[in-house]
Amino acid sequence: MNKFDWEAATRINTLMLKFVGLWPEGDGTYNFNIYTIYAVISINLFVNGHTFFQVVNIFFVYSNLEALTATIFITISEVLVVVKVYNYLQNLKLLKKLKSDLDKDIFQPTNEAQIVLIEPNLKMWKMTYFVFCIPSTVAVALFAVFPILDQTIKEYRLPFSAWYPYNTKISPLYEITYLYQVIVILFTAIVNLNTDTLISALMMYVAAQCDILCDELRNLTGSENIHEKIIICVRRHQAVLG
Repeated sequence: MNKFDWEAATRINTLMLKFVGLWPEGDGTYNFNIYTIYAVISINLFVNGHTFFQVVNIFFVYSNLEALTATIFITISEVLVVVKVYNYLQNLKLLKKLKSDLDKDIFQPTNEAQIVLIEPNLKMWKMTYFVFCIPSTVAVALFAVFPILDQTIKEYRLPFSAWYPYNTKISPLYEITYLYQVIVILFTAIVNLNTDTLISALMMYVAAQCDILCDELRNLTGSENIHEKIIICVRRHQAVLG
């Protein structure tokens, strides 16, 4: 029986994390290479940088209660993204190890029936991923075009209220900043969506392993080499527990 490719179901997730600089090759270590430089620039420019500009903006609008409330609401969500990325990077080696461990023989389905058994879990994760993609895409699009829809683009309004060390109400600085903020919200949405769904993918893998283990136990009765199969079941259970 050919080796089952666990990664196939979640490859889109891995590709998106790699796109935003959060999935280096190997064991999760950022070595000195082009990808690491790309990751440092993209994360600091589109996550940390934007959050910094919004936090600073609070000190410029604190006298306006309405503007302050709107700014704080958005800024808190951006700060949480920074915290999420930090915690993700702190545990990246563990996350990559968990995914790479799935290629071990102990985690492989032993027959076609078990592959059929775990297919619903894989399909459910795919469906969940694409269901989350829909509101994320809509939110990004609405943030990007809102100043255009309400005609405030004529007043040089940006999608997000933020402080910058230059005048954003003159061309081409306004257009450049507008484009920057659109890239930021797209980048943030990809980070949020794919870090969250990575965790759900790992949970899905655990559920699939439990299904395989249950199938092994159900088929112990009347099978040959029952003692050997019990040992295999115990080892698989210990491997799932980590």
